[in-house]
Amino acid sequence: MTHSTVPAERRMANDIARNHGHLPGDHAAEAIAGHVGRFWDPRMRQRLYDLVDAGDDALDPLVVAAVRLMRI
Repeated sequence: MTHSTVPAERRMANDIARNHGHLPGDHAAEAIAGHVGRFWDPRMRQRLYDLVDAGDDALDPLVVAAVRLMRI
């Protein structure tokens, strides 16, 4: 039996992006940033930042945009 090696933060962030995908891009990124900022532990946020910094191309582009907003 093999276990997935997908980082939990990637999976969860992409799930959040899918849930907000019906919104226009800017609004979706803001909603994702708000959700992550309110509900994610600082360690989880840092791991998400690390994925973005590493150029993880499996992250939804809305997640990357949300992280940029969170860093402003």
